[in-house]
Amino acid sequence: MQSRSYTNLLELASGNFPVMGRERDKRKMPRIMTVPGSINEFDDEPASSVASDNASSLSMDRIIIVANQLPLKAKRRPDNKSWSFTWDDDSLLLRLKDGFPDDMEVLYVGSLNVDVDGIEQDDVAQLLLERFSCVPTFLPPSLIEKFYTGFCKKQLWPLFHYMLPISADHGGRFDRSMWEAYVSANKLFSQKVIEVINPEDDFVWIHDYHLMVLPTFLRRRFNRLRMGFFIHSPFPSSEIYRTLPVREEILKALLNSDLIGFHTFDYARHFLSCCSRMFGLEYQSKRGYIGLDYYGRTVGIKIMPVGIHMGQIESVMKLADKELRTKELKQQFEGKTVLLGVDDMDIFKGINLKLLAMEQMLKLHPSWQGIVVLIQIANPARGKGGIDLEEIQAEIQESCKRINEEFGKPGYQPIIYIDKPMSVNERVAYYSIAECVVVTAVRDGMNLTPYEYIVCREGIPNSDSDSGPKKSMLVVSEFVGCSPSLSGAIRINPWNVEATAEAMNEAISMGEPEKQMRHEKHYRYVSTHDVAYWSRSFLQDMERSCADHFRKRCWGIGLGFGFRVVSLDPNFRKLSIDDIVSDYLKAKRRAIFLDYDGTVMPQNSIIKTPSREVISLLNTLSGDLNNTVFIVSGRGRESLSRAFSPCRKLGIAAEHGYFIRWCQDVEWETCGQSSDFGWMDMAKPVMKLYTESTDGSSIETKESALVWQYRDADPGFGFAQAKEMLDHLESVLANEPVAVKSGQYIVEEASKGLVAEKIFTSMAENGKQADFVLCVGDDRSDEDMFEIIGNAISRNIISVNTVVFACTVGQKPSKAKYYLDDTNEVILMLQSLAEATDSPALSEDENYGSRYP
Repeated sequence: MQSRSYTNLLELASGNFPVMGRERDKRKMPRIMTVPGSINEFDDEPASSVASDNASSLSMDRIIIVANQLPLKAKRRPDNKSWSFTWDDDSLLLRLKDGFPDDMEVLYVGSLNVDVDGIEQDDVAQLLLERFSCVPTFLPPSLIEKFYTGFCKKQLWPLFHYMLPISADHGGRFDRSMWEAYVSANKLFSQKVIEVINPEDDFVWIHDYHLMVLPTFLRRRFNRLRMGFFIHSPFPSSEIYRTLPVREEILKALLNSDLIGFHTFDYARHFLSCCSRMFGLEYQSKRGYIGLDYYGRTVGIKIMPVGIHMGQIESVMKLADKELRTKELKQQFEGKTVLLGVDDMDIFKGINLKLLAMEQMLKLHPSWQGIVVLIQIANPARGKGGIDLEEIQAEIQESCKRINEEFGKPGYQPIIYIDKPMSVNERVAYYSIAECVVVTAVRDGMNLTPYEYIVCREGIPNSDSDSGPKKSMLVVSEFVGCSPSLSGAIRINPWNVEATAEAMNEAISMGEPEKQMRHEKHYRYVSTHDVAYWSRSFLQDMERSCADHFRKRCWGIGLGFGFRVVSLDPNFRKLSIDDIVSDYLKAKRRAIFLDYDGTVMPQNSIIKTPSREVISLLNTLSGDLNNTVFIVSGRGRESLSRAFSPCRKLGIAAEHGYFIRWCQDVEWETCGQSSDFGWMDMAKPVMKLYTESTDGSSIETKESALVWQYRDADPGFGFAQAKEMLDHLESVLANEPVAVKSGQYIVEEASKGLVAEKIFTSMAENGKQADFVLCVGDDRSDEDMFEIIGNAISRNIISVNTVVFACTVGQKPSKAKYYLDDTNEVILMLQSLAEATDSPALSEDENYGSRYP
C-alpha cells in the first residue's frame, strides 16, 4: 500500500487535504458505516458534508481506542506463509477496558510493529477485526521513517522533554517534509476510524503525541463526535512549546477534542498557558472541573495519572515465586542492601546521574562500602529513532567501570549494570529484593516503575511466603509524572548529585516503622488508583464533557488546521434582516440601544470617529419621532459628544451609563446614586502601585470611573496582578459608594443594564411604552443590557407584546438571542431600518422635546 505525502504546502494551509493513494479500488469494509457510501465518495468534501445526525446502527455505546500501535504482538509463522497474532499483555491500551462497563464494546485502531505486504493486508485486517476487535492502519515503511522516526522521535519527543534543537547534533531541526508525513499518517488513521465509526453512539479516545492532529480530521467529518485525547508524555512550558514552527496547528487540533487528559497539573498548566498566550483563551474551574471555552464548546481538562494493572502484576509475582527466581536473588545478595534502578535506555532517564550519586554516597558515607549495591537495569530503547544513544551508553559504561574499580573488592561490586532484555518475571524478582528504588529521570511523562515496585514489595495477597511487615522506599525525581502522587517518596532534583546521594542515604538509613508507614500509604494509593480507575474516570469525564453535544447547534468553520466547531444554544440564531424590518414597520414606539466600539465601529480600527455613513444612519433613525435611539458606551461624555456632534437628536449614555443625555438640546443627567468622587483619591494610589510594577499597564481616568488596562502587559502576569488589585481595591473601598468590577478592572457606579432600565421606565411614565426594542453590543459590558432587556417584560417595564431583538456581534455564547457576524452586518442591518424609517424633513425650530422626559 503506497502513501502520497503532502508536497504542496498551499494545499495544507488551505485545508485541501489530498486523498492518500490506494493500490486497489476494491476495499473490504469491516463494518457497515452509518454514513452512506464509501470513503472515496466523501473524502475530499467540505467538513460539513458528513454530519452526525444520521441514524445509529448500534443500540449501545462503543469506544474506539486510537493509538500509534495496536496492543498486539505479531510474528511470522514457521511456514512463513501466514501471520500469528497475540495480545501484548504489557500494553496499557489492553488494560483500559477493565474500567469500562461490561456491555461496552471496545474497538482498537492503530498500526502494527511489522510490515505487512500489500497483498496480505485485507486478509490480516479481516482477521484482526474478527478475532481481536482491532482495525490495523497500514503505514508504508517510507512514511513510518518520516512520521515516527522523523517527526515524532526527532522533533516532538525531544521538544516535549525540554530539549531544543540548538544545533543539528542535539535534537532534530524542524523539517517540513517530516511534518507533512506526520499529517499524512494522521490522515490515514482518521480514514480507518471513519470506516468503522458510528458517530452518534461511539466514543473515540486518542492516545499520545503521535496523533495530535487526528482530532481535526475527525471533527471535520463529525461535528458532534464524542472525542477525548490523552497525552502520555510531558507537555512542555509555553516558552518551549512556542518554539515549534507548527505550534498553532497542533494546539488547534488538540482543542477539537472534547476532553484532553494529562498526568499532572504541571503538564495541564503548561497546556493552558499555551492556550492563553497564543489564543487568549482563559480556563475556568467549576465544581472541580477545568474547562476552556472554545467557540461555544467547553473543552474539558482532565488531570489524572495513569495506574498499573494490579491483577497482571500479582499474577507475574506468583509465576516468579514458582520459578524460585526471587529466592535465588535473595541468596545472591544476602547481607547486602540493594538499591534498584529500572529505566528504558534513553537520554532523559538520568542513569549516569544516578551512578554519580551512588559514587558520591559511597564517598560521603564510607560505612556503606561493601554493603550497598546499586542494580541498574537498562531496558532496550522503546521503538526506533530518537537521539543517538552511543555517547550516553559509553558514559554509563565508563562510570560503572570507574566506581567498581574504586570501591569494589573480592565478593563485592557496588554497581551491577544489566543492559540486556529482561523478562517481566525476572524484573519482578528484582523489585522484591530491593530496599529502595531510585528514579533520576530528568524528564519523564509518568514512569510506572515505582508503582510496580510498591506492589511487588507488598507481596502476593493471601500468601504465606512472606508474612513479615511490608516496607518500601522511593527516591524519585521531581521531574517525573508519578512524583506528585507519591507523597511518601523522597523527591530529588536529579541534577543535584550531592542532594541525590544524601536522599539515597536517608532512604536506606530510615527506621523500619517509618519505611512501613510510607509503604502502606503508597500501596493504598496505587492499589485503588489502578489503570481501571483511570480509564473509568476518563470515560465518565468524557461523557460529562459531551453531554450538550446533541442539544446545541453545531457547525464547522475554518480551513485546514484552522478548522473548529462553533457550538451554540439552539435558540441562539442569526438576526434576520427581513424579520426585524417587518416588526420595525409595525411598531409605534421603538427603543434602540447601540454599543459603539466593536458594534458600529470596528474594534481594532485606527480611526476612532464614526464614518459619514454611520452618522447619516443614526440621524435618519433618531429623526423619526417614534424612535428613541441611544449610543451606550464606556467612553467619556466629552469624546462621545465630539464624535456624534452632527446627530442632534441622538441619545448618548457615556461611561457605561453614568452620564445620560437624551439629545443635544437637553443637559446631561447622572445615573449614579452619588456624585461624591472622593473614593478616587483612595483608589488612585493603589492602582498606581500596580501600574508601576506591571510593565504594559496603564490607568485611564474618567469622570465617574478609573480603568486599569493591562492588555499590553504579559498575559499571565497582568491577569495575576489584576486579580490581586481587585482584592486590594475591594478592601480599600469597602465603605465607599462604588463597585469594583472585573474585566478590564473598572471602578464605576453604573452599568449599561441600568441605562436600559432607566430609559424604559421614562418612556413608560410618559405613556409611550416601547413595543419594539433593539439592543446591539459586542462585549461583556453589553451582557448587562441583554439581561435587563430579557427580564423587562416580567418586571412590567415593557409590554408583554413588545418585540425584543437582543443581538450580540460575533458567534459566541451570550445572553442575547440573536447575533450578527461583524460590524459590517450591523451597518447593513441599520441601513435596512433606515430605509424603512419614516423621517420627513422637519424644520430646525420644531420641538423634539416631547420625545424626552
